[in-house]
Amino acid sequence: MPSYVIGDVQGCFSQLQSLLAKIQFDPKQDQLWFCGDLVARGPDSLATLRFIRSLGDTAKVVLGNHDLHFLACVFGFAKVDNKDQLTELLQATDLPELALWLQQQPLMHFDPERQLLLVHAGLAPDWPIETALEAAAEVGEILKNCPEKLFAVMYGNTPALWSEARTLEERWRFTINSCTRMRFCLANGALELKEKRHPDKVSNLIPWYQFWQQKIHPQIFLDTGQP
Repeated sequence: MPSYVIGDVQGCFSQLQSLLAKIQFDPKQDQLWFCGDLVARGPDSLATLRFIRSLGDTAKVVLGNHDLHFLACVFGFAKVDNKDQLTELLQATDLPELALWLQQQPLMHFDPERQLLLVHAGLAPDWPIETALEAAAEVGEILKNCPEKLFAVMYGNTPALWSEARTLEERWRFTINSCTRMRFCLANGALELKEKRHPDKVSNLIPWYQFWQQKIHPQIFLDTGQP
């Protein structure tokens, strides 16, 4: 079964359809792996969510920071930014069903047989892969069963190290930041979440993936910034 990995769609439904036509996507035999950020910024998040949901098991999806922020808006824990173009989605009659489906999606998808890992941002340097999967599953369970508890503590840049996470809430926040927001780290592996420039323009921080070059790990697929 051919599998295609697709980065941020971000509500760009027509571009997604053009891409699928280019690869001659066949839902009967192909599988699509979506690296998160299905919604926001583009003009048609509603059609995008409806389409990917309709694919069923043909699509493997992990959540990105824009997906989580959208859900936080649905549950009243965040405000919608006009540039995210989410009005049509938030006013849709099937919003409850779409939001519930998105809540069921994980932060990580791991294929142990092929040793492939799908995640939106990355793996924290001080995480063994087993810890990462356990932490992501823990967040997934609270997102499914008690999302209000999660969204109440989701926002923030601390703790910067997994070893500094003393409470359940801190573990959830660190996990979300690593899986959906991380780009760079300090030399000790601490997350640095403010810098967003290209690595070539950043000299005082380390791209997270460089910490994994000398470690045994699965092949990692993450967002490319393009549908």
